[in-house]
Amino acid sequence: MYYIEKIKDNIRVDPRLLNLPLEKAIYQTLKENYEGKIDSKEAKIYIAILDIESIGEGVIIPGDGGIYYDVTFKALSYSPKISEIVEGIVEKNEEFGSFVRIGPIIGLVHKTQLMDDYVSFSSQGVFQGKTTKFTLKPGDEVRARIIAVSTKEGRDIRVGLTMRQVGLGALDWLRKMKEEKEKAKKKKEK
Repeated sequence: MYYIEKIKDNIRVDPRLLNLPLEKAIYQTLKENYEGKIDSKEAKIYIAILDIESIGEGVIIPGDGGIYYDVTFKALSYSPKISEIVEGIVEKNEEFGSFVRIGPIIGLVHKTQLMDDYVSFSSQGVFQGKTTKFTLKPGDEVRARIIAVSTKEGRDIRVGLTMRQVGLGALDWLRKMKEEKEKAKKKKEK
């Protein structure tokens, strides 16, 4: 889930940025300190600095060339939540499962969680259902549910996904199933 957070922090503006206007120097420092960084305690990744709300008085510490400021700002972050429905794109397939980009992170759909069908894996890196003949290849758009979130200090956020529930799967599969359902309904009405 995406959040806009209000954050208060004491940041150090590096001496190399002191030639910039204060707000630009602080914005640059916030970008370097936050954007793309993972907070493993809260399982979230910071995406963008949106707005600087306030900047306190600068403090110089003897022997340190930087200046320290108390800053309040807004940031956009993403935190995957258990049971959240997400849409993404298949990045690559491996024999054990499919890696799906969901926003700023990549989740794994284990091959047992791809579909309610026996799944085979081809040498071209494509999964195919035995009965349904549905295929899943890199570039396919999918809808999945988050079933596991794991973090360890200093590592990426790991997300487990499933596509074995009603309304989940490759978007092409979902369209085909809807069309087939509508055809069957029209046929039954005749």
